[in-house]
Amino acid sequence: MALLKQWTDMAYSETANKNELQKLWTDYFQKERDIYAELLKNPDEEVKGTVKGLAEKYNVDLMTMVGFLDGINDSLKEKNPIDTMEEDTEVSLGFDKELLYKNMVAAGADWLYGLEEWNEIFDEDKRKELYKEQKNSRTVKNEMKIYPNDPCPCGSGKKYKKCHGKNK
Repeated sequence: MALLKQWTDMAYSETANKNELQKLWTDYFQKERDIYAELLKNPDEEVKGTVKGLAEKYNVDLMTMVGFLDGINDSLKEKNPIDTMEEDTEVSLGFDKELLYKNMVAAGADWLYGLEEWNEIFDEDKRKELYKEQKNSRTVKNEMKIYPNDPCPCGSGKKYKKCHGKNK
């Protein structure tokens, strides 16, 4: 069975004990934070290795590394084959700094986008700008609906149905 399937079956199990799942996620988020803190110390260095090798490098179990690779994949310059990866699959952690920051904001992961290592990468203004860009990108703006009895937006003073809405 592919590693990603094993990870999702374990981490998103509907039959698992809630306390065990909560402990799994609490442990995972701490380990994830530590890996990101390490990666952000040298953000321009492309870390590569096998899935198992990276798990050993960051001192985490294999499933934690699989979860991490799944989480970071959308922020990478070149995506990893996460659906088919096995222990010996070569993967890269070469990430786009701005995209990673925005994805952390989108995930609501303040324990990640709030890491002090970001201070060396982006100044406070840049971090605020990226935060705002990400939040605004998710805002859906609906066009104001014009009803037949509303004043026509052209400014004629007529009702919409008697002006520009006449032939609709």
